[in-house]
Amino acid sequence: MKKTILSILAAGVLFNSAANASIDLPQHIKDKGELVVAIMPNYPPMEFKDPATSQLTGVDYDLGMAIGEKLGIKIQWQEVAFEQMVNAVATKRVDMIMSGMTDTKERQKVISFIDYFTTGPQFYTLADRSDINDTMDLCGKKVGTSRRTTFPKEIAAWSKEHCEANGKPAIIVVGAEGTADARNQLKQRRLDGAVQGSETLPYIMNLEKNKFKPLGTAFRSQYTGLGMGKEDPALISAVQAAINELIASGHYQEILKKWGLEHNGVKEASVNQGA
Repeated sequence: MKKTILSILAAGVLFNSAANASIDLPQHIKDKGELVVAIMPNYPPMEFKDPATSQLTGVDYDLGMAIGEKLGIKIQWQEVAFEQMVNAVATKRVDMIMSGMTDTKERQKVISFIDYFTTGPQFYTLADRSDINDTMDLCGKKVGTSRRTTFPKEIAAWSKEHCEANGKPAIIVVGAEGTADARNQLKQRRLDGAVQGSETLPYIMNLEKNKFKPLGTAFRSQYTGLGMGKEDPALISAVQAAINELIASGHYQEILKKWGLEHNGVKEASVNQGA
């Protein structure tokens, strides 16, 4: 009986190894034995540290670990400042970026992206601001957002299209150190409104109940991409295939549902489709 059980367990190990080996990784990754992935855990629910355990968690963490399991390789998370991530991939200090980064044409000049999630910037303000109930109410007012993102340019473009085009004063865009800083400035009433990713706003509103209110919906549609070196097409293909297998199996959708973001998913992982 013991030999039979051991045989079954061995067969299971072989089966899992074969399943993981169905996607071939480039030799230099096999030799290293891990994928080094840049992350900055300050963007819940995409990536953050559990306050109770200080362990990494979030959408990107869960999906990254699932990709590693699918590829049969260890994921080595490395905390990197967001503004240094593109350079870290370009100089091969890390293999990938998985940290809520928007795929843009400008960033594509340096690295490539596997687009695995959709999002967009969204306006919001304090719940008790009775004078601000619509996005147009922000014309001429101070709106803050992380200066490290594409959001400052997005706000300025929206203001030109909606405020200035209708004879209203332009939004005054204020660059903050991050989304948390923008929220603090909003609570201190140094800002009239703020912008952050539509995928993060419900999470923040749940943490600080009755503190904020959204204004409309996301005013741009964008792809969040997994950043990788342009000179490594074999690795790009392998990771893209892993994500698409996770989509086909339903595991990808389960991860998004866990975080209440099932509507932000993609039907298929694509490459460099950001605008």
